[in-house]
Amino acid sequence: MDNIITFEDFTKVDLRVGTIIEVNDFPEARQPAYQLTIDFGDLGIKKSSAQITTLYEKDALLNRQIVAVVNFPKKQIAKFMSECLVLGAVHGNDVILLNPENHVENGSVVS
Repeated sequence: MDNIITFEDFTKVDLRVGTIIEVNDFPEARQPAYQLTIDFGDLGIKKSSAQITTLYEKDALLNRQIVAVVNFPKKQIAKFMSECLVLGAVHGNDVILLNPENHVENGSVVS
């Protein structure tokens, strides 16, 4: 590992649990992706672009809880504004979404 961070660095990253409430195709993306709308409870609704089309069908993503970084600045992707970063484990070209083992309240802190 070349990039060692301090615990204080880690505490700056706001990881939260949210529930996917809408999934749309994103044909303008360079790599195949979906546009996700995610409910983070008291933090509100945020949108994200996610390159998860190889393992997940749109219907299977609805109402699924995920883990995301919610305190990055917004990022323009084509004509879409991504407001959070959905986390997943990368395995080759596939991304396996990270999620809580049991259902938790939207907006729950991940630490």
